[in-house]
Amino acid sequence: MTTNASLPELEAIVRQFAGVEGGMLPALHAVQHHARYISKDLIPVFADVFNVTVSEVHGVITFYKDFRTEEPAGPIVQVCRAEACQSRGGRDVWDRALLAGDSKKVVVEEVFCLGHCALGPAVSVDGRLIGGVNETSIETIIGDAIAKRIPEPSIDTTGEGVTVYVPRDAASRAAGADDVAAAFAKQKGVRVVRNGSWGMLWLEPMIEVATKEGRVAYGPVLVDDVPSLLSADVLNGGAHPLRLGLTTELPWIKRQQRVTFQRVGVVDPRSAQDYEAHGGIKGLKRALGMSPSEVVTEVTDSGLRGRGGAAFPTGIKWRTVLEAPGSTKYIVCNADEGDSGTFADRMLMEGDPFMLLEGMTIAGWAVGANTGYIYVRSEYPEAIEALNKAVDAATEQGWLGSNVLGSGFAFTIHVRVGAGAYICGEETALLESLEGKRGVVRAKPPLPALEGLFGKPTVVNNVLSLGTIPAILADGAASYAALGMGRSRGTQVFQLAGNIARGGIVETAFGITLGELVNDLGGATESGRPIRAVQVGGPLGAYLPSDKFNLPMDYESFAAAEAMVGHGGIVVFDDTVNMAAQARFAMEFCAAESCGKCTPCRIGSTRGVELIDKITAGINRDANIEVLVDLCEVMADGSLCAMGGLTPLPVRSALKNFTEDFQG
Repeated sequence: MTTNASLPELEAIVRQFAGVEGGMLPALHAVQHHARYISKDLIPVFADVFNVTVSEVHGVITFYKDFRTEEPAGPIVQVCRAEACQSRGGRDVWDRALLAGDSKKVVVEEVFCLGHCALGPAVSVDGRLIGGVNETSIETIIGDAIAKRIPEPSIDTTGEGVTVYVPRDAASRAAGADDVAAAFAKQKGVRVVRNGSWGMLWLEPMIEVATKEGRVAYGPVLVDDVPSLLSADVLNGGAHPLRLGLTTELPWIKRQQRVTFQRVGVVDPRSAQDYEAHGGIKGLKRALGMSPSEVVTEVTDSGLRGRGGAAFPTGIKWRTVLEAPGSTKYIVCNADEGDSGTFADRMLMEGDPFMLLEGMTIAGWAVGANTGYIYVRSEYPEAIEALNKAVDAATEQGWLGSNVLGSGFAFTIHVRVGAGAYICGEETALLESLEGKRGVVRAKPPLPALEGLFGKPTVVNNVLSLGTIPAILADGAASYAALGMGRSRGTQVFQLAGNIARGGIVETAFGITLGELVNDLGGATESGRPIRAVQVGGPLGAYLPSDKFNLPMDYESFAAAEAMVGHGGIVVFDDTVNMAAQARFAMEFCAAESCGKCTPCRIGSTRGVELIDKITAGINRDANIEVLVDLCEVMADGSLCAMGGLTPLPVRSALKNFTEDFQG
């Protein structure tokens, strides 16, 4: 990136996107990446290239938090303020960051999730993730940013000899995996493979050594541990205090039923050959031998429901698009994973991106679509890189392109990057953003399945939904439907986050209890203090006390308890949490991230913050609690989408389950 780019040079960049459908956001990103900001002098150029008004261009730029029209003072330091990081001291880190960056050559910004929810508080420096930040280390981080001390680039799979697996996903890299990989790569007779994380994030960086008995795990391994590991004959699985045993025999892994995540941690995510060698493309091959209608029936019979939070039956959505008239249809993957406590989408995209591409291609064949888009949040640079490389490799293999696997079916996938708007996780706002507009929620009907992207029938599915499709087609609907309970079939990828001793990914069949996840697998709190509350389902999910830990993790049980499973994120809080403050944050978050289209969400959230401030200050407490309850009803019933409609859920649950925190 440079700040010395000339206007003609930047104008040429913009004009490269002429004729690109929905090219406004990619063009804005390209200019800002080149110059670090978007000069206001370029706004007429954008208007000309994309045939819109100057005011529309200005509206798009100002809607998204990532875009800036003034040159930044220095590196961009984003500090996560979301609930998972708050539970581990994130509020104090944010306050200290503001002081440390004040009047210095650095930009300190808030962000409401960086997807590093198991090892927070998290910070990003110009896109580079750092975890486990505290009040002291944030000052060092900001100082290093100002001094432009940048780590060495990450290495790829390299070398020949004994295979040592060192993960390269964002969470592992934030813990120091790149330095560990570089240290092993310097050893003769060592082949370093950069796999994805197995999801035991408290053990990262967790390395594995391929032995005759299987892959032996060690962790957490820091670069300073490498000499002692080598002295302990680690390349032959030697004994060492960090030795964990065979990866597949570890209790955390043995308790899981991995379907969607069956290859995450196992394969090199940059290798198409590794993907195919471990069962990849089997589902696509079977699908291409079936009629589109037969594929849709298979997905319907599996019982798969949307894993993004709404839990709508995937097969019904596909059938609607298949039967919709028109020759142009689209597959859109919603990878705008912005909920606090959720990071499964990121880990799948970084650890097994080909599975997502395969799922999208099967979806395209099933409904008659020839083009797919993956909309990824900008806070996931490693995932974006992994997806782009996977698209190139899949195209080279003939898995994508004009003649998929020689079938005559054409399917292409484009990776598009969001720009810091949480609301774009809502499917219609996402479609608006893909079209190059402000991410404002659309009224429904019409449904996207009938009038979606560019007004055409569109399948919009979450990463985990699409990532599960290859397994369903490869193994059959009955195999997937045999897992789970009631109407919640198959598996869910639960994410243990916040103040938890053992945070990470647990994929298992629906029906495991909340307590089993949090206490048995998660090991209770990282702080060692008693658990007071757990938020399930992201920032719009309910706060549940420990007496709800017997709840089975399935959609219907949670709905009956006035809660929701959502995307499967679980954020743990110990007994130091103030639940009135968390309720206030829910309203504050809604006010900050609302698209502004509907009054209940835009104004209601602002009034909610004011009411909770009055309640905690003891001002007409009972009367204001009554007004807050009424406001929650208005927001729930009158909002256009789930942003305003579900914000009352954490507020109501905090009022109901933790009343004492509102009494001053």
